[in-house]
Amino acid sequence: MKQIQQLDPQAQFLGFGGDRMISNGLTAIKHIKDLAFMGFIEVVKNLSTIKKNLRLCESEIIKFQPDAVIFIDYPGFNLRIAKAIRELKARKFYYISPTVWAWKKSRIQIIRNYIDKLYVILPFEKDFYLENNYNAEFLGHPLLDAISVKKKAKTSKKFIENNKLSEKPIVALLPGSRHQELSKMLPVMLQVAERFSDYQYVIAGAPGLQHDDYRRYLANSDIQLVFDQTYTLLENSLAAIVTSGTATLETAIYGVPELVCYKTSKINFLIAKALVNVKYISLVNLIMDQEIVREFIQTDCTVDNLSRELEKLLFDELYRKEMKVHFGDLYKRLGGPGTSGRIAASILNSLQKVSSI
Repeated sequence: MKQIQQLDPQAQFLGFGGDRMISNGLTAIKHIKDLAFMGFIEVVKNLSTIKKNLRLCESEIIKFQPDAVIFIDYPGFNLRIAKAIRELKARKFYYISPTVWAWKKSRIQIIRNYIDKLYVILPFEKDFYLENNYNAEFLGHPLLDAISVKKKAKTSKKFIENNKLSEKPIVALLPGSRHQELSKMLPVMLQVAERFSDYQYVIAGAPGLQHDDYRRYLANSDIQLVFDQTYTLLENSLAAIVTSGTATLETAIYGVPELVCYKTSKINFLIAKALVNVKYISLVNLIMDQEIVREFIQTDCTVDNLSRELEKLLFDELYRKEMKVHFGDLYKRLGGPGTSGRIAASILNSLQKVSSI
């Protein structure tokens, strides 16, 4: 959004979004935190709220009469809106593809019918769509933009001092961004930490959570919790234990040896296992199409298994070195910084072509 504003200062934005988009000029109909329901059971429990928000979004878009509608991620919601506003003359762009290569392949037909242009952020997705008769565009991954900005800030030297950390080597704990993930993953991570007392552990607090959400897990613990410092934490970490998600990719981009873990309720896991068809769950392994980082899922996500892998990450120098070499190859595949600017320019170029016809 910020990149579009720089290219077109007259642009106005209305929609559903978070704090960052609001701070950059979005008039928010609804904050994204009110829409974040994870897991099959949670979605079913909140169906009435989801339907209400769908109706609100549809009516506000039609009232606003935009020149373009940009859908960002969140496919269950956004693809329904795309169908609902199909008669609207606005150009429809989709940024960050639904994971149709993993499940719900039928969504490709919806994208063909209702989306004018799709921007994917994983390099293999472009080929996948071509095989399914749709010309998606890969212009890079936006994480490289965010990380390049943080690296320019050069705050790493102050990190230990500002957070009153010791001189012990740091192991980063990234337990996820949602309450459900926190309750399942953080207790396991903390038990692993108890086995390696020569290291200090720092938890990366998620933007959508508060200190109180972590407090009950950290009673009588000297483990530190930091917010809004995930990238600086990774800059200073020797290794990381990471819940599956975007954080696995962020950790790899920073070159931090990591293990990936995930656990959910038994019913959610069984449903996902029946519906999802992928070899790996971490973005690192999916992009590289091989197991670069070890994955510990559901019943494999035990204190013993994670401890054995962390020991290798900390003490096996050859293992660490090989993983970092793969991380370097991964970085090259992601297209380099500047993704947001390239996509903004592409969107505006598409709009200008239409207006000149």
